[in-house]
Amino acid sequence: MGKQQLSDKEPTADQIAEQKIYKQMGVSDDEYEKICCFLGRKPNYVETGIFSVMWSEHCAYKNSKNLLKRFPTSGAKVLMGPGEGAGIVDIGDGLAAAFKIESHNHPSAIEPYEGAATGVGGIVRDIFSMGARPVALLNSLRFGTLTNSRAKYLFEHVISGIADYGNCIGIPTIGGEVMFDESYEGNPLVNVMCVGVIEHDKIQRGVAKGVGNPVYYVGPATGRDGIHGATFASEELTESSEAKRPAVQVGDPFMEKLVMEACLELIDTGIVLGIQDMGAAGLTCSSAEMASKAGNGMELYLDEVPQRETGMTPYEMMLSESQERMLFVINQKDEAQAMEIFERWGVICKKVGKVTDDGRLKLFHNGEIVGDMPITALVDECPIYNKPSKVPAYYETNASVDTLRYEEVKDLNGALAKVLASPTVANKEWVYNQYDYMVNTSTAVPPGSDAAVVAIRGTKKALAMTTDCNGRFVYLDPEVGGRIAVAEAARNIVCSGAEPLAITDNLNFGNPEKPEIFWQMEHAVEGMADACRVLETPVVGGNVSLYNETPKGAIYPTPVVGMVGLIQDIDYITTQGFKDEGDVIVLVGETKAEIGGSEFQYAVHGVTEGHPPQIDLALEKKLLSAILSAIREGLVKSAHDLSEGGLAVAVAESCMSGEVGASIDLEIGLRPDFALFSESQSRILLSTSPDKADKLLRLIASRDLKVQTIGKVEGKTLNIAVNGVRVIESQVRTLEAIWKDEIPCQMK
Repeated sequence: MGKQQLSDKEPTADQIAEQKIYKQMGVSDDEYEKICCFLGRKPNYVETGIFSVMWSEHCAYKNSKNLLKRFPTSGAKVLMGPGEGAGIVDIGDGLAAAFKIESHNHPSAIEPYEGAATGVGGIVRDIFSMGARPVALLNSLRFGTLTNSRAKYLFEHVISGIADYGNCIGIPTIGGEVMFDESYEGNPLVNVMCVGVIEHDKIQRGVAKGVGNPVYYVGPATGRDGIHGATFASEELTESSEAKRPAVQVGDPFMEKLVMEACLELIDTGIVLGIQDMGAAGLTCSSAEMASKAGNGMELYLDEVPQRETGMTPYEMMLSESQERMLFVINQKDEAQAMEIFERWGVICKKVGKVTDDGRLKLFHNGEIVGDMPITALVDECPIYNKPSKVPAYYETNASVDTLRYEEVKDLNGALAKVLASPTVANKEWVYNQYDYMVNTSTAVPPGSDAAVVAIRGTKKALAMTTDCNGRFVYLDPEVGGRIAVAEAARNIVCSGAEPLAITDNLNFGNPEKPEIFWQMEHAVEGMADACRVLETPVVGGNVSLYNETPKGAIYPTPVVGMVGLIQDIDYITTQGFKDEGDVIVLVGETKAEIGGSEFQYAVHGVTEGHPPQIDLALEKKLLSAILSAIREGLVKSAHDLSEGGLAVAVAESCMSGEVGASIDLEIGLRPDFALFSESQSRILLSTSPDKADKLLRLIASRDLKVQTIGKVEGKTLNIAVNGVRVIESQVRTLEAIWKDEIPCQMK
């Protein structure tokens, strides 16, 4: 290697070794020794920084890669699985859906507006880098309780950041979920999902093809924002994390819109050989990964990198995570055509390197080599760890908790009001009214139903999409909770009239170096993998976000599932609201006394303990098939998954959505409070016209599923009787006012 050029402020390779400066970058002693072996010498400052981000959990998944191998990733409809910017599934007629979910948890904890906004920008780039036009955004959010002033501040500013970026770029934010619990105080979860539509022959990969071909930088100039963002995302949040505010990037949605349109036009020309977003670790990760996937090397000429600040060092340029930037490779003969496109869109496009055949990432600055590293060492040889695993003490304690011991709640009007008013269940209009969810006029079902739906222009098809996970269930039993996360997502997709296709996941956990946390990870992944296999929803991509802890402890384990489904004909689109006076209300599935981890347990009894509801995946598969068949046969007017709040909340939500009342008469061998607020799995609430009720019941019963008529749609009041005794009677408008926090709920 040639002479090393270092700024006066940068330590030498010897100083890095002697003072163990590499530890400040998240590199362990053993990892540093491995780096020295790969290089045959001590790394200099820029090389140490590059290895530190490429070998971080955020980029390399070194503590989770072996677990991720348990997921099923292939299927008849899978066109692109994990390993690229996004997963892609076939939706017929030469079209496909590209989708992925990513986290921006740590940045949002210290700078919520920009942290959330740049999370949106990053996931959008992942989708259009595949050649797909983004058509929808969703999010899955977790915060502390709203009585905590910091949690409330984070909540308000995260929503503003998501809304402003999505609205400016012109992509509708059409769905998602928000949950509130003490475990997320100080460490919110901000997971953002994007879905795009693409023609099969336009699918791109992040690969640096063709030795000698030029490498182009696209987007705004590089600044010092976001340096070591990947490392920051791979450590616990502490009181000193606020000092790392410069690690949070600053987004520009107007520039992102220009970059997106220019890149999509470039892709349409057919001249792109490889393209990738400069996401985590910026120019470092995109260049190394693109070269690795092609089995090639790459040279970068850092003097050519557009810079918005003076005196930037190679270290800063390579590790910056400035936003709205892309890297692409084309043939030399196509350079003029590419440059013309970006010039017309007013977007910077600069040749910054070339593809080589030596398998190395070489960096040049001021005419000298400032970095020379084997690509395989950076991308493929990161140490992979199998951390120790230990059953947490809380899990063993919960094993003996009897949730049936609670004194029976007699005031069920008050209990329903309290659960409806709890922030996790309560109306989210304040959130989604900040989103422009109708932009592009393709939104067929806006936020507020089981799944959001976007029509596919030029066809009768539509895509249904949802994000789901109950962190309390996963905390109480990670394996069962993992199964439920996938199953509930599938239930929401089917309730919209769609066939579930595949999932993307965001595995949010605490510090994997703690055996109890790694145990949670192992078992949650195993449960999710089981559900994906049985329900035939392979994992086509996702994200792992670890070290979600504060000095108070870890978050609830929260493996968020983002799922996409296909509606073959827009006539099948189904929503949760009751439709017409006189319609018959049908409950599919069996209700058991299962309130462990439920919203009722949390809101009314003030605890989260015991066992979560159990789930039979084979039964769930039969349920989903039966409901989808019934919808396609025109037997269903409304469908609503029973989840948070159980049957009582599901009926109330269907009444409020339909602006009608209902009379329910439930015959069941359970206490009324358990019968109405249990969160037993594999249950769906349907409504149908009286003339189709018998046919609907026969279809479902023929699939060996429990089904019963429980009432009818009528009036403006919700009346519920259990075992012949009326236990709930309330005007729907009153329930809606409580749900919307217009009037306080009262409970005796």
